[in-house]
Amino acid sequence: MTPARAPRPGTRFGVWLARPLASFHLVVTIATLLTVLGLVMVLSASSVEAYADGGSAYSLFVQQAIYAALGAVLFYLALRLSLRRLRQLSFPLFALSVVGLVLVLIPGIGSRVNGARRWIDLGVFSIQPSEIVKVTLVVWGAHLLASRRSEHASLKDLLVPLVPAGVLVCLLIVLQPNLSTTIAVGIVLAALLWFGGLPVRLFVTIAISGVIAAGVLALSAGYRSDRMRAFFNPGDDPQGANYQAMQAKFSLADGGIWGRGLGQSRAKWNYLPNSHNDFIFAIIGEELGFLGCALVLGLFALFVYTGLRIAARSADPFLRMLTATATTWITAQALINIGYVVGLLPVTGLQLPLVSAGGSSLAITLLMFGIIANAARHEPEAVAALHAGQDGRFSRLLRLPTPEVYAPAKAEAARARSAARGKPGQRGGQPPARKQRSGGQRTAEPRRRSAQSRGTSSARATRAWEPNYPVTHARERGRSR
Repeated sequence: MTPARAPRPGTRFGVWLARPLASFHLVVTIATLLTVLGLVMVLSASSVEAYADGGSAYSLFVQQAIYAALGAVLFYLALRLSLRRLRQLSFPLFALSVVGLVLVLIPGIGSRVNGARRWIDLGVFSIQPSEIVKVTLVVWGAHLLASRRSEHASLKDLLVPLVPAGVLVCLLIVLQPNLSTTIAVGIVLAALLWFGGLPVRLFVTIAISGVIAAGVLALSAGYRSDRMRAFFNPGDDPQGANYQAMQAKFSLADGGIWGRGLGQSRAKWNYLPNSHNDFIFAIIGEELGFLGCALVLGLFALFVYTGLRIAARSADPFLRMLTATATTWITAQALINIGYVVGLLPVTGLQLPLVSAGGSSLAITLLMFGIIANAARHEPEAVAALHAGQDGRFSRLLRLPTPEVYAPAKAEAARARSAARGKPGQRGGQPPARKQRSGGQRTAEPRRRSAQSRGTSSARATRAWEPNYPVTHARERGRSR
């Protein structure tokens, strides 16, 4: 009798990936590993500077740990939030975040640090509205485009009001000034338009216009133009404009393959400014070597695979667009940070997600990871497994609610009821499909009619934030559609 062959490692991993909740577990694992690695490296990179400033080597680390705990709470709340409620709150939350961008510019409300107004000090902690607006723009933009694509809206309806709102957000952030976050918001807007199905020719035009605008802004201010000149002339002014970039390269080279050892960095002894923040990847390379850098890159590569896998496997267009856009934004921000640390890009100040020091950025990024994990639980196979009671130990431990089943017919009926409520002459918002059943035919009103009327009905256009999920009233439960 021939003994059975043991499965190959690749086969085992493939079998594990075929599990219904594999995407969910991958997102949770990646977020946990990056956050833990970030806390360890922030403690190592900031200990010298924190001790010199306040006499305690743990002050910045404790602050980062508090925001990590807050981010974990936000992650859990995002897991429990229903998609219907998320879509209902998308526009109000986006509007509030824009109001926060306005308030931060008002003297006495916004705190000025290093010549920029980016934070609102609440006493116990401070918040950065520009970090919050990235998440709210992703959610509201995905909801808006998914709703209008399902209604076969025109190109103008796809661009308005999303593009004007995105431009307004960018202008408010530029006034702080904060070019790095403006670039991140531009990436979010471009990803929404790309995954929303914008024609390639128009997308290229908008992208080129955005690059030109970023170039003009980069050369308009003194410190930004100095960074651009330092990038194109890396050998000039080694003790001035090029000092930080050169020290980062020295730190990476000093680490070699294996690194000098955790906590053994030399650059953090006031040789590399912002070593715990913008240039923490250089400290990772110095202390953990090439292997530590490869670990970070591998985790982000796995996140790209997982995020796009969730987007491809989701049945809901809203989740497909939201997950793909969020994955693009977080990955692009990580690549920009790593790119300027290794000298491939000019220094912009974008942080390494979940790793760099920065409380607001850490908490908000964990919130976005929680929304992506929630989307992973709404994959069709995951929904079927959770409804069958195959939720696993982790879901049972967190007591997560069972996700809703996405049904295109129900979403279509909800949109029909929403359109009926916005039209005069119909009693009680009764859906048109119900009126046409008297002749024995079950026909629904074509959705293209609402797309044609969108351009002439300003009232209907303002209802763009309404969800396409049905509200199950008592008299409608159990009714087949």
